[in-house]
Amino acid sequence: MSLLEVEDLAVHFPITRGVVINRTVGHVYAVDGVSLSIERGETYGLVGESGCGKSTLGRAILKLTEPTRGAVRFDGTDIAGLKGEELRRQRRRFQMVFQDPMSSLDPRQSVESLLAEGMKAHGLTGGHARLQELVDAVGLPKGALRRYPHEFSGGQRQRIGIARALCVEPDLIVADEPVSALDVSVQAQVLNLLSRLQRELGLTYLVIAHDLAVVRHVSDRVGVMYLGGIVEEAPATELYTDPQHPYTKALLSAVPVPDPESEDQRERILLAGDLPSPAAPPAGCRFHTRCPWRHKERCASERPELRQLEGAAPGHRVACHFAEDIRAGLIQPHAVDATMVDEAAILDIDAPEHATSVTDILGR
Repeated sequence: MSLLEVEDLAVHFPITRGVVINRTVGHVYAVDGVSLSIERGETYGLVGESGCGKSTLGRAILKLTEPTRGAVRFDGTDIAGLKGEELRRQRRRFQMVFQDPMSSLDPRQSVESLLAEGMKAHGLTGGHARLQELVDAVGLPKGALRRYPHEFSGGQRQRIGIARALCVEPDLIVADEPVSALDVSVQAQVLNLLSRLQRELGLTYLVIAHDLAVVRHVSDRVGVMYLGGIVEEAPATELYTDPQHPYTKALLSAVPVPDPESEDQRERILLAGDLPSPAAPPAGCRFHTRCPWRHKERCASERPELRQLEGAAPGHRVACHFAEDIRAGLIQPHAVDATMVDEAAILDIDAPEHATSVTDILGR
């Protein structure tokens, strides 16, 4: 049985305009119809370019952001429908490691206070000895409990964030860009720490990142997001060696290869045009405005479902009408005309200073 099941999850942020009375003039479709499942003890990697909705999806799964629709079943319990005390009790079982450790840690609290706060909130005991075990487990130096966040390096602050997530003994940890702000050498240390803790404690991870190398290193399965939806999902090894969705192919073609001969010979897919506005996503396939393999019959009118790819390994799902034809070479890539996105025109906003910015909303 899956530990986490997400079904048709959507998060739509309203765009308002007005001085005295705000009225809704549109919505930002940050997450729009995502379904996925994560097995117990598995690491699920979620990748995609900035603004595709990865972080919003992670926050909606933990109900840090209120979903617009859909179900989030954690160990059989629908989290999306919980409120108040019921939700607070369930939060002990799923925690988050945030992207920026400095802004997520209260600078006025010592490490001991930060860790003890969560334990007290959920009625857990253990005292100073338990807290010392936590800081030892994440590799913090002796005396760390008495110190404050500003006294640590970036990598050490991220370890504090991991210790804070672990202090309530969760089953699931959502790690949102856990190493993006760290040096490469420190990234390796934190990733190895996460892997070790998973083996020792039986944790389940949802790792959100834009660094494809990081996701490949830690993940069992990988989902690729584009403009609010998942376009491909597969076991990590298969997705990196045999990508099938045109967007995944373009993403992986941009990853440098540490072999000069292979780097010179391999195909690069350069996407034309801007990323469409999430306030007015294209009809049909969200990727068709930039897709070199788009077909004039269905791509612009019918949104493809995420489905099992014929002839591929079990669990390799693709949201593309013509994935099998592209794989067989029956459809060849062609040039795509670049298009510009005029956000104000899309929203029909004639007084942008009184409107909520799409960029600001996606920054949530």
